[in-house]
Amino acid sequence: MDSNNPTRRDHPVPPVARRFPTTRQHHGDEVVDDYAWLRQRDDPEVIAYLEAENAYTEAAMAHTAELQEQLFEEIKGRIQETDLSVPVRKGEWWYYTRTEEGRQYPIHCRKPAGSPAETEPTEEAAEQVMLDQNVEAGDAEFFAVGAFDTSPDARLLAWSSDTAGDETYTTRFRDLATGKDLADEIPGTYYGTAWGADNATFFYVRPDQAMRPYQLWRHLLGTPVADDVLVHTEPDERFYLGVGTTKDERFVVLGMDSKVTSEVRVLDAEDPTGAFRVVEPRRQDVEYSLEHWRDRFFIVTNADGAENFKLVSAPDGDPGPSNWTEEVAHRPDVKLSGFDVFAGHLVLFERAEGLRRIRVRPLGDGAGEEHVIDQPEAVSTASAGSNPEFDTSTLRYGYTSMVTPSSVFDYDMATRARTLRKQQPVLGGYDPDLYVTERLWATADDGTGVPISVVRRIDVLRDASAPALLYGYGSYEASMDPGFSSARLSLLDRGFVFAIAHVRGGGEMGRRWYTEGKLLAKRTTFTDFLACARYLVEQGWTSPSRLAIRGGSAGGLLMGAVVNMAPELFGAVVAEVPFVDALNTILDPSLPLTVMEWEEWGNPVESAEVYAYMKSYAPYENVEAKDYPPMLVTAGLNDPRVSYWEPAKWVARLRATKTDANRLLLKTEMGAGHMGPSGRYDAWRDEAFVYAFLLDTLGVEG
Repeated sequence: MDSNNPTRRDHPVPPVARRFPTTRQHHGDEVVDDYAWLRQRDDPEVIAYLEAENAYTEAAMAHTAELQEQLFEEIKGRIQETDLSVPVRKGEWWYYTRTEEGRQYPIHCRKPAGSPAETEPTEEAAEQVMLDQNVEAGDAEFFAVGAFDTSPDARLLAWSSDTAGDETYTTRFRDLATGKDLADEIPGTYYGTAWGADNATFFYVRPDQAMRPYQLWRHLLGTPVADDVLVHTEPDERFYLGVGTTKDERFVVLGMDSKVTSEVRVLDAEDPTGAFRVVEPRRQDVEYSLEHWRDRFFIVTNADGAENFKLVSAPDGDPGPSNWTEEVAHRPDVKLSGFDVFAGHLVLFERAEGLRRIRVRPLGDGAGEEHVIDQPEAVSTASAGSNPEFDTSTLRYGYTSMVTPSSVFDYDMATRARTLRKQQPVLGGYDPDLYVTERLWATADDGTGVPISVVRRIDVLRDASAPALLYGYGSYEASMDPGFSSARLSLLDRGFVFAIAHVRGGGEMGRRWYTEGKLLAKRTTFTDFLACARYLVEQGWTSPSRLAIRGGSAGGLLMGAVVNMAPELFGAVVAEVPFVDALNTILDPSLPLTVMEWEEWGNPVESAEVYAYMKSYAPYENVEAKDYPPMLVTAGLNDPRVSYWEPAKWVARLRATKTDANRLLLKTEMGAGHMGPSGRYDAWRDEAFVYAFLLDTLGVEG
């Protein structure tokens, strides 16, 4: 029986949101918004509506309860629940995390290290539990750790926690010898921490009311938080502030960044109450970041027209541009994404031909030949691992593909010998030879080739009746690199083709790939995705009725835009915490992150052109009286990034406007934020719910 058929005897009745017209006027354009009232979080009627939507979603999916449980057991059954990360050495300790069967959160531990030649901790070494997140979480519905920062002498741990999902943290300090927290407790903190070399001075960041990290504070252990010193306030609302230390812990680094501009200030960690000095004053559209090596800073920057970035070095006493020495020139076909420094080597993280790669360059006297680390698969992802030690020739990096589980390698940069330290276990007899991954290319409307990463079972051939899931994001220069998911096997083993559309607005093909999909070129993100979807259909991999799409946050905006533009192309849509009321949000500078976002989307408050352009694609603005495919939409009541009312308003308007009887579900996490549930078992159940929706909607046998 069709689960979307409203004539079913057990078909639940969806809630209908009350209409309360509110008028918006900008640039001579008057718009009536019937659902703006849903922004009133403290209104009991708003909470009642969200709870009614949750009840409807639960009822509409009740017939899949057995399938959901089956999928959850499949996902859980592939995971080694009691597991251990690869230990990372820093100084006199080996650090690692472990998980235990039946427990939601990781346990952070360490063991004392032996000789410098030791490659892993000995079994005899005594384990010290630094932080057991399960204990700290207690009965909290949500629990997330933000800061996790050991002091230079490794005696103290600065850690912070969030129990609401709103990304506002309370910072505490643990004496690792006793396992007890000190009396010092700092509420209202954000991401970003740094220790002074005295092991007593601590730098932290606070957000403003719009959740913009804008202040750097200094705390001295053992003194009242009320006596903490405000070190810097960033007045420009486009900029967000962060703090950390260089790898050698010689400098505290204060970074201030907008979407397109950077300014870095440094402070000698031995003088934590001293004044920060500017490396290079901010210049519009110039970005840079740095790391310290001996008596120099290495600086990666896009200054002087280096669109894909270049690497320079400068003396740490006077690191301004007049003293820059070019180390790696700009390359139009290779994006320099980042770097790391070791005593005798420089490691470059690059993007070329849509894939990530790692280049090693020897440093110092008698430096040898640089080289790219070869990887075994063409469509794969190689990424930086944890490398806190400076005086070593061993590079740790991560490797994965859509058929190869996440792997950790130690690579000898001198001998080029590679050692596999761990590959993510996949229980239940996973055989990678049963799956194949490949790179396809769709042609965009302007003739540009758009890469698609694909994985399927080797026995799944081109068949228009095959189910497919196409994932996309396409914003903020974020790259959706191909990687492994053991949960995804539940789809692949049921005949799904899974694909990632590497659309413009992301960073997969270099900086220009990003700039061609933002601001007044944002619609390119959507048309690229539609080109990828049509390519899969035209090449016979699937058909519209069997093609599902999925995206979250800015990727949820992508979902909303393409389903407005071509609803007939899709058989199911999953939009997670979707940024669908984009125009109304970007028009409101009081909302979290809005002013910072103007360099990504444009400023519709000041520009009539930007206003009209955003209005032309914003999903909420463009809901029409036509048929839409079945849709699952999620939200988080405490989400500080995409407010819950965006998906709530969108669903309300869709339900009141669309002409079909297809299922439209809104599932709001009432105690979580942007990232969804915090516990791993809860997250697996969420994924099982999404998969059940897809299988049930597309008519795939469970």
